Amino acid sequence: MDPTTDNAGHTGDPGKARASLEALRAEIAKAVVGQDPAVTGLVVALLCRGHVLLEGVPGVAKTLLVRALASALELDTKRVQFTPDLMPSDVTGSLVYDTRTAEFSFQPGPVFTNLLLADEINRTPPKTQSSLLEAMEERQVTVDGTPRPLPDPFLVAATQNPVEYEGTYPLPEAQLDRFLLKLTIPLPSRQDEIDVLTRHAEGFNPRDLRAAGVRPVAGGADLEAARAAVAKTAISPEITAYVVDICRATRESPSLTLGVSPRGATALLATSRAWAWLTGRDYVIPDDVKALALPTLRHRVQLRPEAEMEGVTADSVINAILAHVPVPR
Repeated sequence: MDPTTDNAGHTGDPGKARASLEALRAEIAKAVVGQDPAVTGLVVALLCRGHVLLEGVPGVAKTLLVRALASALELDTKRVQFTPDLMPSDVTGSLVYDTRTAEFSFQPGPVFTNLLLADEINRTPPKTQSSLLEAMEERQVTVDGTPRPLPDPFLVAATQNPVEYEGTYPLPEAQLDRFLLKLTIPLPSRQDEIDVLTRHAEGFNPRDLRAAGVRPVAGGADLEAARAAVAKTAISPEITAYVVDICRATRESPSLTLGVSPRGATALLATSRAWAWLTGRDYVIPDDVKALALPTLRHRVQLRPEAEMEGVTADSVINAILAHVPVPR
């Protein structure tokens, strides 16, 4: 592939692109402490043209993580705070009457951006949640019968509180399946929490990431070069069969009422490929599949009520399946 150059002067060289995307971790770490798996997941989603759902209790830096990613990338970003009274047109845009021309003109909503931060997406009712479905799947918005394409790249990074919290609306299965990854943001370890408080005591302001030293380290050309390189990453028939066997095993699990669909199997193959390239290989191995199985599949399965009452989780079911499905040699 011939290197290309973006407006900021970045060249689309695959080797440089990998180095730039790896540098995102160090840049985001200037603002967010101890969330490397989530950062890696966001990078994988960018490479796969997918969307990410971040789940965690309030106050674990979900929003800060996405804002830091946007600051470390030379991409346009917008944020929507989802609330119970938010309307679909507040997300997608609407027709506005122009008194000067006596005509209706389209006013784009915040979805017309490269990186959309959908904050607390499960605080808004299903009608507004579903306004993102067409944008996430078709990468366009249709208003008054006219389809309007979204920019490329386009990624939705949605945050949500655990569904047990009061005043939340669980996302419907159809929308959950549109998210490439579901990343859980845990509470920090004791040392990480000490580091967080130390930074704040020294004057860190989460609303001013520039002052924290977060700078753009990757651009659109880097992302395009990386995506082209990921598309060339080799996948053997044995690895393809391994992915299929894992997903089929979820459909046969006695703990699940809903297993992984073929769309989920395609997603696992794509994320494994991106992870293989990020780690410096041009081919996929079983460990790549295992590394991405939980974030790619955990939101695509549904537990039986009796299994849930016994303390079974989606992660424990998937881990058990990974332990039993034969690994290709």
